[in-house]
Amino acid sequence: VQLQASGGGLVQTGGSLRLSCAGSRRTFNTYVMGWFRQAPGKEREFVATISRSGVATSYADSVKGRFTISRDNAKNTVYLQMNSLKPEDTAVYYCAAFYGRLPSVTSQDINVYDHWGQGTLVTVSS
Repeated sequence: VQLQASGGGLVQTGGSLRLSCAGSRRTFNTYVMGWFRQAPGKEREFVATISRSGVATSYADSVKGRFTISRDNAKNTVYLQMNSLKPEDTAVYYCAAFYGRLPSVTSQDINVYDHWGQGTLVTVSS
């Protein structure tokens, strides 16, 4: 599956953004989706994941309560709603996917994701 992320931009501290990631296949609903981010000089890190059915989600502690991942399988799209943004959220955000055998499977492990989008830059000004 090919992935195309969009929605990044410049926002002030406390603001909101919604990222989107569109998938290319009709079998999008068989893929577990995840969002990761990479700040300058840092390793890529997990942000959020959602099962192929959407029934299960998981978040990094740093974004829990502020970010929400969701998906619309009819539109082959996964979203990341980001609220109460902080300067430390500044990063390039990537969506990623791997085939999910079960409807409720998710993963925070970057190594299991084998499909990646190109990334979208989010900058939060202080």
